[in-house]
Amino acid sequence: MKSNLLKLYIFSFLFLSDFVMFAQPGTDDGSGGLEDDDPPPAPINSKLFWLAVFGIAFAFYHFRNRKNKTA
Repeated sequence: MKSNLLKLYIFSFLFLSDFVMFAQPGTDDGSGGLEDDDPPPAPINSKLFWLAVFGIAFAFYHFRNRKNKTA
């Protein structure tokens, strides 16, 4: 039981310390905001249709091959 608890503590420490290790300090611009202007966000909705089509095709392909291997 102690071994599992120790493993859980070690995993939690390593997993949660990741957020702190990669944090970058920001610079205050004087008005309370951080840094300069952000670039405009990239739109993702223009290709969502194709992502869904390829996802369904891949799922069909995967389950079809899986069915053939088990039979």
